[in-house]
Amino acid sequence: MKDFLKVTKALSDLNRVKMLKMLQHKTMCVCEIRAALDIAQPTASKHLKILEEAGLVHSRREGQWVNYYPTDGQESPYAATLLGNLRHWLEGDIDVRQLLEKIPSIRREEIVCRQGKTCQGK
Repeated sequence: MKDFLKVTKALSDLNRVKMLKMLQHKTMCVCEIRAALDIAQPTASKHLKILEEAGLVHSRREGQWVNYYPTDGQESPYAATLLGNLRHWLEGDIDVRQLLEKIPSIRREEIVCRQGKTCQGK
């Protein structure tokens, strides 16, 4: 019962559902997710932690970046079922479509440069 509730509670927030929809289309770091949703970095991190604890996303460090991506659902049958269905759900929703159209223009290197941090490759 606990695992089921973790997954359903994780999906009870609009921003977390949007995060999963984005991650199903592209592996992203916190700064990209934050920029796409126009939320604060600590808020984005908090949401990602909830999604990780529910078994819906994993993270992997690659150099200076921590990338988030959907799990394969092997840890939880509830996560597996919901992730599989979510792949098809909401694709026609106007907010989700607009968000997915925005993803290709969000580049982590540009976000870091705008924040005044060291720009790699420059």
